[in-house]
Order: sequence, then structure tokens, then C-alpha cells
Amino acid sequence: MRNVVIIGSGCAGLTAAIYAARANLSPLLIRGLEAGGQLSLTTLVENYPGFPKGVQGPELIELMQKQAAEFGTEFMEGDVTRADLSLRPFTLEIGGEKIVTRTLVIASGASAKMLGLESEKRLLGHGVSTCATCDGYFFRGQEVSVVGGGDTAAEEALFLTRYATRVHLIHRRDQLRASKIMADRLLRHEKINPIWNSEVVEVHDPAKGEVTGMKLRDVNTGKETFHPSHGLFIGIGHSPNTALFKGQLEMNETGYLKTRDGSKTNVSGVFAAGDVQDHIYRQAITAAGSGCMAAIDAERFLEAEHGS
Repeated sequence: MRNVVIIGSGCAGLTAAIYAARANLSPLLIRGLEAGGQLSLTTLVENYPGFPKGVQGPELIELMQKQAAEFGTEFMEGDVTRADLSLRPFTLEIGGEKIVTRTLVIASGASAKMLGLESEKRLLGHGVSTCATCDGYFFRGQEVSVVGGGDTAAEEALFLTRYATRVHLIHRRDQLRASKIMADRLLRHEKINPIWNSEVVEVHDPAKGEVTGMKLRDVNTGKETFHPSHGLFIGIGHSPNTALFKGQLEMNETGYLKTRDGSKTNVSGVFAAGDVQDHIYRQAITAAGSGCMAAIDAERFLEAEHGS
């Protein structure tokens, strides 16, 4: 019987583990298949407090993991394949093994939707990014491109105008899906150049280890052209990793877990932290903060139960 099980090994999960371990709750952290979360796909992180010269994303995750281990967190590889939250204690299955726990912290994050190109995958963190807030600063004084036509792409493009000399918005349709106010702001902006009816079919140049441009295909004519660019931002949205909890936990229309009074879900004893419940800020520091909240909420829940 576990006191606390944490699903996810990004900033939220590891911070929850640090706090739960320091409270002598002997947490078990299940790392998941995308171990380290989105930070493990990032190169330099310059906006995490305490690192004036920045820190590599994988290094920051490694430091947090060491800290969690130092206080007594136990780690388990693998993915949770089944979760029964209908009765307490809760039951989880990982690779055929059953784990029973009094409380559960879900920090399984959200995965950025990608185009699915091999070249895009190879250049992720080397000119291809899924987060303008994280990486926009590295492209100051350069031309960059954003793929997408919804609010995510519009927000990314508008943010990038602070740094880039020109922002090309590549969209497979001839009009934006973004809300009217976002679309109006974007189309009025002197630095933004929409490229309509186009899709990215290849990102150049994996051989050089950097983005030099991309091959675009006109969706109407099929004609392919080379479009020079120093960076490519994928703005087609995120998918929260919550499929496991459908029908058990309250979610919004896009699948993000709903929390109230801090990190509490609609099931007593189940808490959520990080990008799995935050579709607004999606930063390492906010994920860490909500991981701290979830651990404290779990600790207080167990204390109240023990006291009664």
C-alpha cells in the first residue's frame, strides 16, 4: 500500500515527488514513456529562476530527479495502462503489475501535436520548437515560420514578433480558425506574413543540424516550393495525456483535467498538476508550482484522514 503515487516525471511530477518525499510519504513516481516531459525535448531554458546563464532542459530534469531521489522518492519505469479510481485505495496497472495507493497525483502532462515528419523530429530543439514563449528569444533579428491557423498559432506568431524581423504563418486553408479578435490582430500586424493553402512537407536541414527553411506544398495545385526560414514553430495545439481517466475524472471539452481548491479533482484523494490541467500558462515554473500544491494537498488529505 502506497501513500502517494505520482504519474509523470516532468517539472510537475518531480516537484510533487520532492515535497511528498520531504513529508516522509515515501512517494512512488512512475516515469512514463515520455520520461522528463517536454523539458527533455528542449535545449536551453533561460527563464527558470535560479539559473542566470540558463540551463539545458534535460539537465534541469536530471537535477530535479536527483533531488527527489535524495529525499527518498522511488522511481518506476513504464506507463500506467489502467487506473481504477472508483474505490479507495486506488488501483493502477503498470506492465501487468498492480499498485495500490491511498492518494494519486496526476502529472502526466500534455504532448504537443506534431506534423509527423522525420525531419521535424530530428530538428526538434534545433530550430524546430513547440513553444514560442520558451524559445522565441533565440531567434531575435531573424525570420521564422509558424504552422497552424488556430488560436495557438496566432498567439505564437504574435509573441514571436517581439524578436523576429518577420514571422511567416503557414496555414493549409485560406482563412484562420482563430477567434476573430486574434485573427484581426494577426492579419493587421506589419511583421506577420500569412502563407495560405500551404502545408510543410519537409524541414531543412537535418544534415546541418539546424533549420534553414522548409519545403511547402500548395494544397490546391500540389506545387512544391522552398521557403527560407531560421526557425519553425509548430502551433497546432496540445493533447493532454488523460485518455486513461476518461469517464472517471472531470475534464474540459479538450480533455484537460478540471481542478478546484488548488489541485483537487472531482475524485477525493486524486490531485492533478502541470500541463495535464493547465492549458493556459504551460511553463516549467508554473508546472513546478502546481506540483508543489498537489503534494501539499495530498499530504493534508492523508493527515485529515489519519486524524479522523
